[in-house]
Amino acid sequence: MVVGQLSPPQADKVFHALADATRRDIVCTVLAEEHSVSALARRYPMSFAAVQKHVAVLEEAGLVQKRRSGREALVGGVIDRVRDARAALDSFELLWRNRVAQMDQVLSEDP
Repeated sequence: MVVGQLSPPQADKVFHALADATRRDIVCTVLAEEHSVSALARRYPMSFAAVQKHVAVLEEAGLVQKRRSGREALVGGVIDRVRDARAALDSFELLWRNRVAQMDQVLSEDP
């Protein structure tokens, strides 16, 4: 089943990446403005390597992209992938709202 614009493997990667609070914060940060991996690492109480790994998971999911600017790797958010995730969640919400409406209808029928 395709979830919004995401294939099942893509959806797995996106929601796995977003399941971590640090990664969600990184996405929010780089959607507002590009940051170097070094600048991101200074924001969190973890090693540079750990932040690099978080960025790699986000990049694999398509939620961020890195580009070179001189000697730095700048990380920017990919709003289209965030929108894809939102569309997937919206489709799940619609599915469950329809199921609840069907249950309401069945329960309100006279026996």
